[in-house]
Amino acid sequence: MHAKEGRWWLTQGSEQTVINATPEHVYAMVADLPRMGEWSPECQSVTWEGGATGPAEGAEFVGHNRGGPRQLFRWSRHGRVLVADPGREFAFVTEEGGRESTQWRYRFERVDGATMVTETYDVKWLPLWARIVDGPLNRRGELHDHMSRTLEQLKTAAEGTVVGKGQA
Repeated sequence: MHAKEGRWWLTQGSEQTVINATPEHVYAMVADLPRMGEWSPECQSVTWEGGATGPAEGAEFVGHNRGGPRQLFRWSRHGRVLVADPGREFAFVTEEGGRESTQWRYRFERVDGATMVTETYDVKWLPLWARIVDGPLNRRGELHDHMSRTLEQLKTAAEGTVVGKGQA
């Protein structure tokens, strides 16, 4: 657990798993943001914006999400790709109220013929109302659960695909 996680509001966290596929293959799946809804329990869909057609540094997108108790909350966030380094790292930042809010980062590391995938979030800024509701709604717990489930679904999808399997 990060030192900042001891605070009562959402700050940082990460989850990881090993996937039996090459880092390049897993990266390609994660960086294809319109597919994120296939494995994320929170992200429902993503569309590229501003002429972007795929993952490249500076590419803009809008993500549509659903979460909270009984998945009753729905929201959309604009985002921008920060790092698009195939097989190594994919990162993006989402906006809240016109400001950079949360950075999401996926790192891909070759390990024993497979890939260690680490998903990390780092909250840079949240409005006061969001920090107030995050505690009682256990947003940190929800995010960690969703990251674990996302990585499990990604693992299942990547390992079920013949291309990239066992070629690490």
